[in-house]
Amino acid sequence: MTARAMVSEPAVPDRRQLFGLQVDAVTVDQAVARCVEAIAQRGYLPVAVLNAAKVVTMCRDPGLRDAVARCQLILADGQSVVWASRILGAPVPERVAGIDLFEELLAVAARSGYRVYFLGAKPGVLDRMLAELARRYPELRVAGARDGYFRSDEAADVAAAIHRSAADLLFLGMSSPRKELFLAVHGTATGAHVVHGVGGSFDVLAGETKRAPVWCQRLGLEWLYRAKQEPLRLGRRYLATNAAFVALVARQAIGSGHARRGAAHAATRRRPA
Repeated sequence: MTARAMVSEPAVPDRRQLFGLQVDAVTVDQAVARCVEAIAQRGYLPVAVLNAAKVVTMCRDPGLRDAVARCQLILADGQSVVWASRILGAPVPERVAGIDLFEELLAVAARSGYRVYFLGAKPGVLDRMLAELARRYPELRVAGARDGYFRSDEAADVAAAIHRSAADLLFLGMSSPRKELFLAVHGTATGAHVVHGVGGSFDVLAGETKRAPVWCQRLGLEWLYRAKQEPLRLGRRYLATNAAFVALVARQAIGSGHARRGAAHAATRRRPA
């Protein structure tokens, strides 16, 4: 399989330096436009999303950090990341949740005739999601689907099967860091023009889990809503992750403040008397 060129970057990419990554300062509509452009160019656009948990995990997992850094479109998935961007003086315009981009792209694909492949989730969950998508988007062209329960030594064959399906868009309904690592190693081999890791979005569309109400999302409390659904599994994890994220942002804010004061002091000393 021949490697495809990455989608050409804008002349002046609108990006922000956050947590050691170049995060795209875009709206949902702008992110959708980037994806549509990638399909039109027949290029390759890997998409990554950032939330508090992933930022914290990247600090101790260089493999995940490298996989995310390779993506051409890196989005602020969590409201906490949006708030942190403002605190750190590198604001992004809004939250672009992975599931919101997923649903927007499904609607575009149904209208435009793009072929879509779904990889991830349990077999039963995947079937229920496909049934729900058939109800919502009867014109959607499903190139193929496979559950996420395959061994690492089968990943290359999975990518080859996706390539044979001639999918334009590939959605990975797998958890981190598995989806990012699959994308980094096998993304181009799938032949898809846009590859977007959507995490637990398959479960939401299948009715397996419920998404937080909009007001809860806007207040940055979506994690609390999820923790209430699975308190034993998620409660302690979210509390620990959120505390670590707040500490990380505080350290970076203090560090950047010291750097700005140092630069201002140096500039003052250089001024002629």
